[in-house]
Amino acid sequence: MLPNIYKGNYYIALLPPLLLIILALYSIFMNGVKLGVDFEGGTLVTLQIKNSIDADWLKARLSDEGFANPEVNVFQTTYGYKAEVEFAQSEEIKKAEGLKAEFQTLLPEVSRLEVRYLSSGENAQEYEQKKQQLYSIAEEMVKLAGSGESVKGKNLNELNSIFSSSYNLVYKNYEQRVASAISKYVPYEVISVQTVSPALSTQFIEKAGNVVLFSAILSTVFVFFVFRTFVPSAAVLIGAFSDVIIALGAMSFFGVPLTLASFAALLMLVGYSLDTDILLTMRMLKREGDPREKAFDAMKTGITMSSTAIVAFSALFILAYFTRISTYYEISSVVICGLIGDIFATWGINAIILLHHVLGRR
Repeated sequence: MLPNIYKGNYYIALLPPLLLIILALYSIFMNGVKLGVDFEGGTLVTLQIKNSIDADWLKARLSDEGFANPEVNVFQTTYGYKAEVEFAQSEEIKKAEGLKAEFQTLLPEVSRLEVRYLSSGENAQEYEQKKQQLYSIAEEMVKLAGSGESVKGKNLNELNSIFSSSYNLVYKNYEQRVASAISKYVPYEVISVQTVSPALSTQFIEKAGNVVLFSAILSTVFVFFVFRTFVPSAAVLIGAFSDVIIALGAMSFFGVPLTLASFAALLMLVGYSLDTDILLTMRMLKREGDPREKAFDAMKTGITMSSTAIVAFSALFILAYFTRISTYYEISSVVICGLIGDIFATWGINAIILLHHVLGRR
């Protein structure tokens, strides 16, 4: 049976979680958190292959093909071997995105100027100048795509259609070039090519930031509404923040990339953290009895809850280990590390803060 860690000098319980947080911050600042294709942009090629290949050898061959710093990982699964090849953003993709941004900014302006010019002859010089600029951008995109289409004499709707098809062709050509380069050296059974543009990865980062901010505001409002006092409410938020820091530190240490899947796992951790923190706070503030015993009783219940979740996600992790499904691996590994951190943070930080608060009021 577990001894009551809150009897005697309970401040000693602060040491393990604080040490974990310091180690997590050290890993984050020294190694950083690797961004996946979703947030960094780039191309991820997934191959199902019969036989294992040398990752360093393939990396060298792809570098010879003109791809800068590709990352190659080879895994053994229950169905054979799986290889993942990740490429940074290519120059043609970056250029296509830049042209797209310019075109989409200029097109509405040219449309407005065209309406005025055709109806009343206004702004003729500005209209011709902007129109020529728009057509030059479209010609550059067509040239980049190598489609050979002509933009001369096309109206704006036709020009927009040609531009869009050329933009899509740039991506298609690049993905075909990647697949062709890989097929020279790797006989594969199945290939999947996923390209995330710089604009889309930036949008993912912005959306993720908005989600984090929105969830933090909602959590703060909810916690203060429930407890109406500063210290317990602050303790709950400190616990959630600590869980995320520990999970990010584990991601940095073990090389788990920040993708949409692992980001979702971090948000799940916030929910788990609020669950155990509110359990502790409700027991401490609403029930009668010795605060140390109440904290210990809440800890036994909370650890049981966390352990159940850890076992469930461990099963998912084992499945991911054998099948090498990256989404399962990222979610399960992040949640497991975060839940272990939550045990230390909730019962080593939040409980101490609440004990100090409750005993200090006596």
